[in-house]
Amino acid sequence: MSKTVLEVTDLVRHYPLPKEGIFAPQRYVYALNGVSFKVEKGKSFGIVGESGCGKSTLARNIMALEPTDEGSVKILGNEVVGRSFNELRPLRQHFQMVFQDPFGSLDPHHTVGRIVAEPLTALESISSADKKNRVADVLSSVGLKPTDITKYPHEFSGGQRQRIAIARALITRPALIVADEPVSALDVSVQAQVLNLLRDLQDSFGVTYMFISHDLAVVEYLCDEVAVMYLGSIVEKGKTEDLFANPAHPYTRILLDAVPKPTAGKKRERIRLTGNVTGQTERRAGCPFQDRCPMAAERCKTEAPQLQEVAPEHLAACHFSDELLKKAATV
Repeated sequence: MSKTVLEVTDLVRHYPLPKEGIFAPQRYVYALNGVSFKVEKGKSFGIVGESGCGKSTLARNIMALEPTDEGSVKILGNEVVGRSFNELRPLRQHFQMVFQDPFGSLDPHHTVGRIVAEPLTALESISSADKKNRVADVLSSVGLKPTDITKYPHEFSGGQRQRIAIARALITRPALIVADEPVSALDVSVQAQVLNLLRDLQDSFGVTYMFISHDLAVVEYLCDEVAVMYLGSIVEKGKTEDLFANPAHPYTRILLDAVPKPTAGKKRERIRLTGNVTGQTERRAGCPFQDRCPMAAERCKTEAPQLQEVAPEHLAACHFSDELLKKAATV
């Protein structure tokens, strides 16, 4: 039986903006607008979308790094939304995060040993000898030497620093690791090494990943399932292979068509963006993608499409999903 490690339900996060005047209405940045999904044990779940769609806000809310306005986040069945600092403390060993910047996420004044052991210090009562052994073991598991324990971050390359960050996330043996653009700051060759490492660690330790990226090739390689976000909402979700082969939302189709791929034979017709991006400070009736969608009709201006099943385990929020899938089937 599969076990749900992460369950997100109707997650909402709106940031208040400074008022333009004493009597002016309160304005908000609508970062998350009711996001829901589940991730099963040992699986990798990808979140993709352009900058500003809410990916990093989603990660911070799942990790309880900031307050959530509405909704639920359960990790191994434990609710994390609304918990106090002291209530979250014993739960944090089950979920850790790998940040985007391997240069900024490590304290340059601390040794690698102290950096990697920090979660243990915060979460557990453990002897110095056991702590040192745990650090040496986890450094070895990410391809670094136990002797690196006494070195400082500036003595390592970018790829090695990200391995240190991954080791820090693994030290508590978490069930879930949230990785926010963990390879975007690295060279392509180093990206491949880190991605292979993540897959190897998943095979070895059964880690569950929520992987955030704007790089579709990276997500396709690493993730079992993927969700596409646009302006704080999931517009399409499904198995990676199926979603990449048969996109059922125009936005997903546009993202995939923007990736250059050498293909033989007949190519599908490309869909191109039109119009301008709707700001995150606006709430409008109808589909949030209506201003940029070349398929938009009058219905899209008044009726917001709901995320619904368009194929087995494949969901999309578009009035024209069936039409898109039929076109893809003829290519």
